[in-house]
Amino acid sequence: MKWFIGLLVIGVGSLLVIKTQWIYDFTGPIDWADQHLGTEGGTRLFIKLIGVLFIIGAFLAVTGILGGWITSFFGGLGR
Repeated sequence: MKWFIGLLVIGVGSLLVIKTQWIYDFTGPIDWADQHLGTEGGTRLFIKLIGVLFIIGAFLAVTGILGGWITSFFGGLGR
């Protein structure tokens, strides 16, 4: 099941990276992204970064690396 969800998230991340202009046309500019990431291309860069983070996070989750990182970072909070 985790492989299926991982592939689904990778697909969504890939669509975010590939279809950035369509998403930009649909949502419009994001003021925060344009201000902090560049003048006109900040929103497009932000959409691509979110897509890449989805892809990397899905690969880490499917391989089991992400769970170990989360446990090592937040494992002491449950005590």
